[in-house]
Amino acid sequence: MELHQLRYFVAVADLQNFTRAAEKCLVSQPSLSQQIIKLEREISQPLFDRLGRTVRLTEAGRAMYDRAMTILRSVDELQDRVNEATEPTRGAIRIGAIPTIAPYFLPPILKRFSRRFPDATIEMHEDLTPITERRCAEGELDVGIIATAPSIDALHAEPLFDEELLLALPPSHRLTMRRRLALSDVADEPFVLMSELHCLGEQVVGFCRQQGCSPVIRCQSVQLLMIQKLVALGLGVSLIPSMAVEKQRDRRCVYRSLTPPTPTRTIRMIWHKDRYQSPLAREMIQSLRTAES
Repeated sequence: MELHQLRYFVAVADLQNFTRAAEKCLVSQPSLSQQIIKLEREISQPLFDRLGRTVRLTEAGRAMYDRAMTILRSVDELQDRVNEATEPTRGAIRIGAIPTIAPYFLPPILKRFSRRFPDATIEMHEDLTPITERRCAEGELDVGIIATAPSIDALHAEPLFDEELLLALPPSHRLTMRRRLALSDVADEPFVLMSELHCLGEQVVGFCRQQGCSPVIRCQSVQLLMIQKLVALGLGVSLIPSMAVEKQRDRRCVYRSLTPPTPTRTIRMIWHKDRYQSPLAREMIQSLRTAES
């Protein structure tokens, strides 16, 4: 049993497809398939049920998967430790964040970090919460930034700050004359929200329902900028993270704080509880702790 065979096995298990796994591992599909067959012969058990173009783990495959992941993580961490013992300020730092945080919060942090560590490589990954969590849990990311409590037990979560969600109104809306509003003031208004793929959409709906309001959703989008533009055009109202408002140069919407209970979300950083943190990863975590919200 060899390490590259375990990597191929994990790739096939994750992607459920030999061709995509071969592309990820940068080998030909026949070579990858041959190594999987050798591995199956060595343990005298089939690891996958071949179902046309899709494959599924057998019982033996499921039993092997977690241990294979542990072995590969240990090997990767061993290599990291060796590299960092000789060149602690070099190497790569891999950070992930959800789309409603990444473009607003991270750029100045990453700019300062790159000035302090010019020989380091920063890999930035922007993706949805479940994917960011999974990649942290699997060791593909050193640290992630999310806006919910993590759903994976292996992840440590540290709150960074609470962020207010501001009511966004069209500039011609009748309520723009008032400096402070309650959610009840817009209970009958159509809402423009993030798609249900994003946690922000769920958080806004959840907050409204806690206050006895069931928002009528007129439009949904996967981008905050699009939501802001739709609100500005008069298609509805929305709740927008304050960091997205502060970074918006062209404020076409009118923003107001809501009376208590004020809607907020908690920004957290996450990482694997038991994974070795390189010097660069520890420096990044400290940079995030001390960053201004």
